Amino acid sequence: MSEDQAVRPAALRPGDTVMLVSPSGPTRPERVARGIELLTSWGLRPVPAPNAYARRGYLAGDDALRAADLNAAFADPAVRGVICTRGGYGAQRMVDMIDMSAVRRDPKVVAGFSDITALQLALWRGARLASVHGPGAAWLDERTPAASAESLRTALMSPEPVVIPRVPTEETASVVVPGTATGPLLGGNLCLLVSSVGTPDMPDLTGAILLIEDVAEPPYKVDRMLTHLRRTGLLNGLAGVAVGQFTDCADDWAVSVAEVLADRLGDLGVPVLGGLPIGHGAGQLTVPVGVPATLDTAAGTLTVSPAVR
Repeated sequence: MSEDQAVRPAALRPGDTVMLVSPSGPTRPERVARGIELLTSWGLRPVPAPNAYARRGYLAGDDALRAADLNAAFADPAVRGVICTRGGYGAQRMVDMIDMSAVRRDPKVVAGFSDITALQLALWRGARLASVHGPGAAWLDERTPAASAESLRTALMSPEPVVIPRVPTEETASVVVPGTATGPLLGGNLCLLVSSVGTPDMPDLTGAILLIEDVAEPPYKVDRMLTHLRRTGLLNGLAGVAVGQFTDCADDWAVSVAEVLADRLGDLGVPVLGGLPIGHGAGQLTVPVGVPATLDTAAGTLTVSPAVR
């Protein structure tokens, strides 16, 4: 794939309207209220979508309602950004209902992570839209403090490269294969990536830096997912692997998730950098996806081009 084929939406500016959508699981209004407060402090005008607080079991309302909110946001010229409230489960159920012609006609910055990986992969497939892998609007200050907020603000509102430093105290920090790699940063949540295999949304990873993170998956399941990706051949042409946070990924077996990651990624023949504070853990930072990046294990950094222009 070419080094930079991404469509970059315009950076958000003070006064811009951003729609808050719930494409996956039901959200908590009190947490979204904190997110609205934060976004408003940046000069943005956050507006909850009509069905942002809908509930149907583990989904934020029916598939059609969730898709309708997204399509309305993509079609409305007054809306300049789309910020997901949270992940959970359900984005894959409605991504085929997205009006990609509207996305291509008026590209907008889309932010979220976790289950939102499915949405971001669909937008990459359907519109080559660069997006933002970062916290949703259902904000929790204990997990995402001031540095997390500033990281998200910068990725949404500043067309500057993003530099994510390796954090030695992260559980995955020991997962390192030396070297430097460049290529488009693609991926996100490991479980959603594996669930996309065989669908139109699974990206071509040839020449790419693969970003992976996950939560509440025991080491043997992480092993199974990585082994599955290996056996499909999808990892054969990788340029490198950026390993984010694997939060609460432990069970009663005396094998750590870091050991599994080192075992399954260590012999791919490409640079691997763990310990990146990207994912479900405390201090989560925001990173653009779908745009060129450089992974440098000696410097301990992942440097990513902006998702916005």
